[in-house]
Amino acid sequence: MRFEQTMSQKQTQTQKLAMTQQLQQSIQMLQYNTDELLTFLEAKSLENPLIDVKIDIDQYDMPIRQSKHTGMEDGERDYLSQIPDTSGSLFEYLIEQIHLNYRDTKLRQLMLFLVEFIDVNGYLTISLEEAADKTQASYIEMVDALTLLQQLDPAGVGARNLQECLMLQTERDNEAPSLAYLILEENFENLANRHWQVIEKMYRISLSDIQKIFDYIQRLSPNPGAVFHSDRELYVIPDLIVEVDKESESLKVLSTKRSRPRLIFQKAYYDELKQVPDKEVQKYMKEKKADFDWIKRGLQQRGDTILNVGQEIVSRQKDFFLKPDHPLKPLMLKEVAERLGIHESTVSRSVNGKYLQTSFGVFELRSFFTTALSQANDEETSAANIKHDIVKMVENENKAKPLSDQKIAQMLADKGVEISRRTVAKYRDQLGIPASSKRKRYD
Repeated sequence: MRFEQTMSQKQTQTQKLAMTQQLQQSIQMLQYNTDELLTFLEAKSLENPLIDVKIDIDQYDMPIRQSKHTGMEDGERDYLSQIPDTSGSLFEYLIEQIHLNYRDTKLRQLMLFLVEFIDVNGYLTISLEEAADKTQASYIEMVDALTLLQQLDPAGVGARNLQECLMLQTERDNEAPSLAYLILEENFENLANRHWQVIEKMYRISLSDIQKIFDYIQRLSPNPGAVFHSDRELYVIPDLIVEVDKESESLKVLSTKRSRPRLIFQKAYYDELKQVPDKEVQKYMKEKKADFDWIKRGLQQRGDTILNVGQEIVSRQKDFFLKPDHPLKPLMLKEVAERLGIHESTVSRSVNGKYLQTSFGVFELRSFFTTALSQANDEETSAANIKHDIVKMVENENKAKPLSDQKIAQMLADKGVEISRRTVAKYRDQLGIPASSKRKRYD
């Protein structure tokens, strides 16, 4: 058998998208949230003398706290004096208390050693045996040091487990139910697992009294140190604002000024250096001018893309902004992408970490995308609406006889929503709603 090799010339045309550095930079700018974008631009201004960043502030640019409104009643004002200053870290706060309250003794040195092993939630992460071995102190000395440490603020700090954390808080609360500490100490597992008949017989108290103790304990903090790092996560700067005209039921979406920082071109400096006859200087200025133009164009494109995506979301979810119960319709990234003629990944980058401010709260843009479930009448309803219905059913249930997952599924079916018991259980878990056996109350 003979093989012959022949050579021929053929011209083919292919289309490729070259991932240039500028394109990668544009993708990054779209993916950045407002704070990350400002950090990026400030870094660029340091390396490019032609760039100056200008941030205009309007009434929508103040950081907004994502928490429920709480009124300031006269009876609540006294609590302000008991709230620690959380502007620093938990570690710094504990060190400060130790230095202010205790003389320089061996016991204080042991307390300072233990503080090194307090995690961000306030728990001690080293055993007393190991601590004694590392410090060459006796076990009793370590117990004394921990006892003093656990008397510091916030209440519950220095606990070695959840049970001890709750006991420490209960011990320092004069308003705690009389048997709360004792039940936590002796019957923590039975209380948590709702084996209340055991507690009822042991302490000869009613189920309603146990219910009050359980309700009290639920108000305690399982992470006493979290107050020192949670505030940073509660504030966001909105990228978009929705204005509602209630009379015409029209919605207007605007970009906030902070989400669209302006780049100022240093023209005087550029004109001055253009007169320098050095070729290297000319090349440098040309590169920096091109860099400025590209960043400015990318910044404009980023702002326009987020605004366009936001406008499309608002137009699709109009009922959410106009109706009091704020219902969400099924919406997918693909639908918005097809409508705007852009890629799904572009929509994804435009909604992650970007926030929209309304008169009733601030919402991340991606939260408006919900999956759809099939209904008996062949219409669609969003998973968010199903969860909303589940929450309402649980709120209105007979607390002495809570609704089972199967019963909730049946009630939804009566409304025309076909959903399995397992799906109800999944949504209930996502909502943080306990199972029916743990929702039963004895009031």
